[in-house]
Amino acid sequence: MSQYPALRLRRTRVAAWSRRMYAENVLTPADLIWPMFVTEGEGEEPIAALPGVSRWCLKGIVEQARQARALGIPCVALFPNTPPALRSEDGREALNPDNLMCRAIREIKNAVPEVGVLTDVALDPYTSHGHDGIVDAGGYVRNDDTAAVLADQALVQADAGSDIVAPSDMMDGRIGLIRSALETNGHSNVQIMAYAAKYASGFYGPFRDAVGSSGLLKGDKKTYQMDPANAEEALREVSLDLSEGADSVMVKPGLPYLDIILRVKTAFEVPVFAYQVSGEYAMIEAAAAAGAGDRDGLVVETLMAFKRAGCSGVLTYHAPHAARLMGA
Repeated sequence: MSQYPALRLRRTRVAAWSRRMYAENVLTPADLIWPMFVTEGEGEEPIAALPGVSRWCLKGIVEQARQARALGIPCVALFPNTPPALRSEDGREALNPDNLMCRAIREIKNAVPEVGVLTDVALDPYTSHGHDGIVDAGGYVRNDDTAAVLADQALVQADAGSDIVAPSDMMDGRIGLIRSALETNGHSNVQIMAYAAKYASGFYGPFRDAVGSSGLLKGDKKTYQMDPANAEEALREVSLDLSEGADSVMVKPGLPYLDIILRVKTAFEVPVFAYQVSGEYAMIEAAAAAGAGDRDGLVVETLMAFKRAGCSGVLTYHAPHAARLMGA
């Protein structure tokens, strides 16, 4: 290989056109999935912990999906703010075919069928205790009982028109049960995006406020979400979910776990997605508001980090802003 001065790596960086031509990774709106919060009632409800993000009524969520289509964002992810009166110990509202989530799915698919709809499969938006599953008398989340309910929940969402069901609960064995339920009930083309490596993170706080579960949680989720200290375990989780029928896998949160994303992509060569979670979004917004960084630059740079690590796409609340930047 040539050495300096015959080799000058800065030559290809001198002009903007050259930097574009030599870019190893490219961001487009097709790399984005836009998470949205749906609520009962009318209009929108701004979320204080997530500046610029709101909960939307059914009519509003459809308009947001239309905006996604206009921006070239291929898929939206739905999360319901279930009214307190409908929350219960067993989260039974998750199985109601006319619940808030299912109505939102139908409204979007009727109005904007070309936009993909990804739906969260977990019980925490429906339980009165804030956990992702059925708890015993000691507060421990019962794995097998929960997994059986999750399979029914995924089927209810698929019946409503969900294109991708995304189990975020971290129960063992639930992907196989969900895949079997989909296959035997006429939904063989419904995808499963498994939250395969979801960590017990401190970055989820604003999300819990957004779905109305803030303050409900009794204890913590460390008995089912992953220990941030572990990496090899993430590979085992991914391997199991793929063997049970997942079409793609997710690492959550995003930036603190870029090493996990890279290791998963290298080991399995499958579609890997990251969730740039609410706390990550809030930190970028706070930094920009404080003048500690340029918002546009921070948004694009963090999204590029996911692509560089091997992501096929990113769930991010910055999706509409990022898509506009890409189209500028």
